[in-house]
Amino acid sequence: MSASTTEVATSAARPFDVATGRAHDRSPKERAFRVMLLACLAVGIFFLGVLLTRVLVDGWSRLDSQLFTEQASAILPETAGAQAAILGSIYLMGLTAMFCLPTGVLAAIYLEEYADPTKRVNRLIELNIQNLAAVPSVVYGILGLGILARGFGFGFGLITGALTLSLLVLPVIIIASREAIRAVPDSIRQGSLALGATRWQTVQRQVLPAAVPGIATGSILALSRAIGEAAPLVILGVAAFVPFNPESLTDPFTALPIVIYRSASEPSADFRILSSAIIVVLLAVLLLMNTAAILIRNRFQKRW
Repeated sequence: MSASTTEVATSAARPFDVATGRAHDRSPKERAFRVMLLACLAVGIFFLGVLLTRVLVDGWSRLDSQLFTEQASAILPETAGAQAAILGSIYLMGLTAMFCLPTGVLAAIYLEEYADPTKRVNRLIELNIQNLAAVPSVVYGILGLGILARGFGFGFGLITGALTLSLLVLPVIIIASREAIRAVPDSIRQGSLALGATRWQTVQRQVLPAAVPGIATGSILALSRAIGEAAPLVILGVAAFVPFNPESLTDPFTALPIVIYRSASEPSADFRILSSAIIVVLLAVLLLMNTAAILIRNRFQKRW
């Protein structure tokens, strides 16, 4: 058997090695880089496990029905609940999604499907969106305080908090939606237009259904960031101690991050146990939202 035949046979016996480079011929630099990545991943998982274990151990005794049915108390932490904070966070996220999702998706559709990228105005809009995505959340709190609460006279109720958080996550939703729309092959658009469909019919019936996984995933992850933000709400003067549920858009309200901050800063050990229990509730909500994002992505994802 010739040398070339032997080489071909050896390559055919190891197709995975040749195709991916994950075999004996990997360079030492690649191996070192892989080890470094695995070490960073292990460190992150370790500290996450330590955090989850700590809050579960500390707050396990307070994970009962009273946490969801009772209101906050400033003097009886052992029987206090977080009903107002839980409902306040749910209302806040519902309003935030109602404000930012349609605006973000429509803005992404315009920038990707209709806007002329060569015009200076559109380039300026894209630059501002990318810059706004990196602005600290406390700046949005100052913006909401100065313009929404005082300038427009919305006060310090749910409407102001929802609009402020909408401004916070809107650039992220626009960027994620644009990436999802951009991932749809141009052949889909060209085929639809060739069959006589209009630009809007192509976007509505072909592009958007194909981009749903990316749009939904990015939007849910953006809302997951918003539900854990405390800095904008602190700047807005959201009350930490609210022993009643909000009944209108202008009522005072509280949220889970604010109650966690307030309880953890108290000197009493019972308040720290209460804060650990509320942290578990907040992490459970974040886990459900991230799970929903993964399920939606896997359910509607298409491979071109």
